[in-house]
Amino acid sequence: MSDNKHGHLYEKTIASTPIYDGRIIKVKVDDVLLPNGNTAKREIVNHQGAVAILPLTDDGKLVAVRQFRKPLEKTIVEIPAGKLEPGEEPLQCAIRELEEETGYTAASFEHLSSFYTSPGFADELLHVYIATGLTKGESRPDDDEFVDILELTLEEAHKLHRSGEICDAKTVVSLFVWENRLLQSRG
Repeated sequence: MSDNKHGHLYEKTIASTPIYDGRIIKVKVDDVLLPNGNTAKREIVNHQGAVAILPLTDDGKLVAVRQFRKPLEKTIVEIPAGKLEPGEEPLQCAIRELEEETGYTAASFEHLSSFYTSPGFADELLHVYIATGLTKGESRPDDDEFVDILELTLEEAHKLHRSGEICDAKTVVSLFVWENRLLQSRG
């Protein structure tokens, strides 16, 4: 549906062809009518949505996970994250994912931001939370998930970013948010 303010940019779907219906994503190709009257194809990935958690320990460390990412064919370091289950609220997903992936529980969760990860081809909406008041426990990753749990200072995290081991958008953005909060609390 076109929004009235920017209707002159709207692309009307005239046909939609499902390509793939998987556990995590659905893929379709839409034929669209462009604002100039021409038509085009749009390849679209539909995703349930996800959460990411910036877990900060009382002694000022970030709890992160190291795991192999098949699309990249390498191991990277990330903040904990996971997909929303159908009908699940983002905060409940954040609580669940933090404990499953890291074993930590948190006394407090603060919503930081929600953003679309790649709006040029996907509708995934990622909700990011800061978790504090952490208590260490036993992780329970999914059967197909293998992770190392890390506790990193901001300096260590920036070093991993410079080396390319931290390279995903949610973690890079979260590092800068963390650093900004530290700077604000000192000023």
